[in-house]
Amino acid sequence: MSSFIEILHQVTDPESIIKGGLFLILIIIFAENGVFFGFFLPGDTLLFTTGLLNATGILEIPTFTLVSSICLAAYAGSWFGYWFGKTTGSSLFNRNDTLFFKKKYMFAAESFFHKHGATALIMARFLPIIRTFAPILSGIIRYPFGKFMFFNVLGGTIWVVSLVMGGYYLGIIFPDAKQHLEYIILGIVIITWVPVIKTYLNERKKQKNA
Repeated sequence: MSSFIEILHQVTDPESIIKGGLFLILIIIFAENGVFFGFFLPGDTLLFTTGLLNATGILEIPTFTLVSSICLAAYAGSWFGYWFGKTTGSSLFNRNDTLFFKKKYMFAAESFFHKHGATALIMARFLPIIRTFAPILSGIIRYPFGKFMFFNVLGGTIWVVSLVMGGYYLGIIFPDAKQHLEYIILGIVIITWVPVIKTYLNERKKQKNA
């Protein structure tokens, strides 16, 4: 049990992931962007922390290599999610809840997708859980693949560049920002989770009314 908790901490704590190197960062970003059991993994906080530690020299990887590699991992993760959704069809909606799958997240993603249309694929990048399930849902409803890939690349690029470079420039301007990393991460979590919780509560209210 203790080893499981250690592994869980390793894949959910941004600093622990970054210590594992670029390969582990790419794996986490890939999974969090389209593998249904990756919804609990850090995305926004990992990207921002990666940029911050890259600026302060703790993560010694050329910035262009870092950003471009993460972009490709985000694209590939969403593409996998689309393929998975298209292959499995609507069976996920009938799947029982487990530790690594919650049906309510599928419904929240569906509600968000129908509300915002194609732009949901861009907006979803900045929303935990929705980010994981939006590409899967796109595959399930057979959203045109060409359009999906366009918004996949556009949204993924904006998401990765804005957060990684945001953390990077914060580290350049305020080199001591790492000393307050816990508070920075907490702030990002609060900002990104508010819309997700609101979407879920609205969807739950609709289901009760129905």
